[in-house]
Amino acid sequence: MMIKTQISRDHTALMTKRALFGACERKDGEPSLSAVKETIDSVARTFEEFKKKNDQELEEIKKKGAADVVTVEEVKRINTQITELSQKYRDLQTKMQRPAAGGGNGEINEAKAAHRQAFDTYFRKGRGDSDLRELEAKAFTGQSNPDGGFLVPTEMSSEIDRVLGTVSVMRSLATVIAIGTGAYKKLVNVGGAASGWVGETEARPATATPTLEELVFNTMELYANPAATQTVLDDATLDLATWLANEVNVEFAEQEGAAFITGSGVNRPRGLLSYTKVANASYAWGKVGYVATGASGAFVAAANGPGDCLIELIHALKSGYRNGATFLMSDLTCAAVRKLKDTEGNYLWRPGLTEDKVDTLLGKPVAYDDNMPAMASDSFSIAFGNFKRAYLIIDRAGVQVLRDPYSNKPYVHFYTTKRVGGGIQNYEAVKLLKFATS
Repeated sequence: MMIKTQISRDHTALMTKRALFGACERKDGEPSLSAVKETIDSVARTFEEFKKKNDQELEEIKKKGAADVVTVEEVKRINTQITELSQKYRDLQTKMQRPAAGGGNGEINEAKAAHRQAFDTYFRKGRGDSDLRELEAKAFTGQSNPDGGFLVPTEMSSEIDRVLGTVSVMRSLATVIAIGTGAYKKLVNVGGAASGWVGETEARPATATPTLEELVFNTMELYANPAATQTVLDDATLDLATWLANEVNVEFAEQEGAAFITGSGVNRPRGLLSYTKVANASYAWGKVGYVATGASGAFVAAANGPGDCLIELIHALKSGYRNGATFLMSDLTCAAVRKLKDTEGNYLWRPGLTEDKVDTLLGKPVAYDDNMPAMASDSFSIAFGNFKRAYLIIDRAGVQVLRDPYSNKPYVHFYTTKRVGGGIQNYEAVKLLKFATS
C-alpha cells in the first residue's frame, strides 16, 4: 500500500514538473497561450487538492490534538507546488507583457544616429572615444565623463529600463520618474489647510496655514560589470541594446529590489522597511503605522481568527488609498497565508485563475517580493498599501558604460552605471503587519 501511495505521489510530482517546465515557450522563445492556460489550470487543480489536505490536517488537529506526520508533509508538498506554479505563471505573464526588443517607430535624428554609430564602434572595437567625447560635448549633456564612461544611446538606455520594469517588483508597483539632476525635491502638505462650506454671501473665515515639508530623494550609483569575448563583440548580428540589458538587468534588479525594501538610504535608496515604525494608533507623519498579528512570529491560532489582523490591516489604510492598494509579501510568507480561513471556512487567499487576474487576499491583489522578510518574531513580513502613492523611485536619465579590455584578458568588461534613488513619499499610503503580540 505504501508503494502504491509513493508511486501516486511521484506521478503527481512528475505531472506538476511537466506543467512547470514543459512546452511553455514557442521556438522563438516567447510563451505560448496554451502554456499559460495549462499553468492556470494546474494552479486551480493544485489549490483544490491543497484545500482538501489542509482541511484534513485541521480536522486531525481538532480531533487528536495533532495532525498525522504524513498529512503535514502532504500539505507542505502541495503548498510548495502552488508557490512554484504561481511563480511560473508570473514569469509567463511577464514574458507575454514585454514589448519586443528594439521596438519603436524607427525614427532617429541625425545627431542621435551619429552618436549611436560612434558608440557602436567604441563598444565593439574600443575605438572612436574621441568622436564620442566630441558628440557628447556638442549635445551639452553634461553627464559624460571620459574616466567614468560614456552615455549609452537613448534606445539602449530605454531597453535597460524596459527590462528592469519587467523584473523589479517595486518598479511595477511604485511611481517611477526620470530626472536630469542628482536629486529630486518635493513639497508635501503634512498638516492640511482648513476648509469648509459657506453660503454665497457669507464671510469666509481665514484658513489655517498649511504645514509644508520638503522631501529630498538623492540618486546613488548602481553598477554592473558584464563581460564578453572580442569574438562575440565582432558578431555584427549582436543586438547591443538587448545584450547589455540582459547582462545587467539581473544584477540591477537584485540590488534595486533589496534597496527598495530594506535599503538604509546611505549610498543606496531608502527602503520601505527602514523608516521608524509605530503602532497604527500612534501614527504620525514620517513614521509607518503597523498592525500586530497578536502572536510572536506567527498568526494566532485558527480558533482565534488568524485573518482578523489582515482585515484590520486593510482598514488601517484610509479609504482613499484602499482603491488600488496591494498586499506585498514573500512567497514563503504567502505559504502561511494560504492556509488562513474565515469563520465560515472560506480560504482568504485565492489564486488568479484567468490570464488577466492576479492572486488575491481578502479580495485585494497580492504581489510577491522575496526581499520582504520571512515570518519571525517582531518581523514586518507583510505590507499593504497604495504603492503608487506611497513609494517613489527616481531614475537619473542616462546609463554610462566604460570599456575595459585590460583587467581580465581575454574578456572585455563593460563597467555599466546608472543612478537611482527611492523612498517613501506618502507615509499615510502604506501600512505594515507586525508578527508580534503588540
